[in-house]
Amino acid sequence: MSARQRSTRKRRIVHIDHARIHGHRIRYAVRKGDAARPPLLLLNGLGANIELAQPFIDALDAPTIVTYDVPGVGGSPTPPSPYRPSSIARLTAELLDHLGYEEADVLGVSWGGAIAQQFALQHASRCRRLVLAATSPGALMVPAHPSVLIKMLTPRRYVDREHALEIAGDVYGGVFRRNPDAVFPLLEHVRFSSRGGYYMQLAAAFGWTSLPWLFALRQPTLIMAGADDPLVPAINARLMQWLIPNARIEILDCGHLFLVTRAVESARIVESFLTERAETGLRRGRRASRDPSSSFRRMS
Repeated sequence: MSARQRSTRKRRIVHIDHARIHGHRIRYAVRKGDAARPPLLLLNGLGANIELAQPFIDALDAPTIVTYDVPGVGGSPTPPSPYRPSSIARLTAELLDHLGYEEADVLGVSWGGAIAQQFALQHASRCRRLVLAATSPGALMVPAHPSVLIKMLTPRRYVDREHALEIAGDVYGGVFRRNPDAVFPLLEHVRFSSRGGYYMQLAAAFGWTSLPWLFALRQPTLIMAGADDPLVPAINARLMQWLIPNARIEILDCGHLFLVTRAVESARIVESFLTERAETGLRRGRRASRDPSSSFRRMS
């Protein structure tokens, strides 16, 4: 039996369902794991549906993982009116209520990192540990180059394969600079919903910043960044580490999408952080080692 076949056999089933949460019909997923520990709540990036996190979910096999499509993304219908990060944080808390979880570890990726920060502030008692991946403090950040930002103003990369190939290296960096074709396995996981939903996510982030209150986050926090991230320069991770009292940092030799292009390495770092003994003074940082073993896999 090949290593790939053994990996497939060990992969746990991701259960997908829908529920009415905070006035929205939400598509959510639960991958069962160790019931003795809090679940990991995974908050995805801009325009990213549940399936795009599948490589990371497969690699992190110990905890229960909860994730969902925000309104207007994937299988969650586009809402009739705009929303703010505070309302998505409230929706997230109500989803945990629906699933019967009082507390969770929270991991936010890119746009989802803003929601994770908001949740950690707004529902502090329900967030045990916080992981911020490829994200920033929002409007008050060290921005990407304008030529990168303008490419993010449209969801075209999710529906036009040739366009995705053309811009992958410029937007995502890392392996996509050397091998733009690596974007195609990623696109196999895309479930695009609507342009309206994408623009609502953009609008929700407009003007939002955590910079004035990052000092108030008391959860042990892991900040992960790609050394070659054109979209969220790694200096933003350093800034957040400096402002969050109980934070550490990991810089991976990769680009913006390291959770999926380096899924095994990322999962190892996250699992180590989630299971270590609670301590103060977590302020330390290092560059993570290179792990070429990660690859994309289809959802079971």
